[in-house]
Parts: sequence; C-alpha cells; structure tokens
Amino acid sequence: DWVITLGDGSEESNRRTKTAIDDLWSYTGELFEMDAIDRELIAQGVAVDLETLRAPWLQVVKNTFDEATLAFPQNNWAQRGGKRGMHSEHLGFLLAEMQFLQRAYPNATW
Repeated sequence: DWVITLGDGSEESNRRTKTAIDDLWSYTGELFEMDAIDRELIAQGVAVDLETLRAPWLQVVKNTFDEATLAFPQNNWAQRGGKRGMHSEHLGFLLAEMQFLQRAYPNATW
C-alpha cells in the first residue's frame, strides 16, 4: 500500500520511491538464493523451494509497481553471498552495536 501511495503520489514522493527501489533492488536476489542445506530440507519436506516463490513474487511486485506508476528495475545484478557468510564491512558495525550489552556485562542475566 505504501509503495502505491508514495509512487503514485507527488513528484517528490515518486522520485524518492524510485531512488529507494534503485538503491535496494540488488538485494532482492538473495531472497530466493538456496544452498545445500535448503535443498536437503526441501527433500525432507521441511522447507519450501524458494525458486517456486520467485515468479509469483515478481508478478506481485510488477503489479504493484504498475499501479504505483513506477518503472520495474532493469538492473539484473543481484547481491549474493550472505548465506555463505560473505558480508560487507557494514555488518561489522551492526554486530558491534548488537553485541555491546553482552560484552559490557559478561554473564549478565535478565
């Protein structure tokens, strides 16, 4: 709803929504990335084959962008590697922030 509201809103909200989509689109590829563990879980009937979700997801996104008067991103490059532990330096800062309490107060309980 927000994508439609902002995309089909003012020129400013449309521009900002386009910019956000362009900035973030490359990360959507990892939504459907699978590894050997995922395939084993699928074989055991415990997990869903993420590849089967890709086409319906893309259709919903395309329909939403059409309704929001936003162009579908043409950039096909996708960020990869998160499942294999390959992250940018930004993750280090996030982890440090999240680990502060435990490091400042070792063995604390609450």
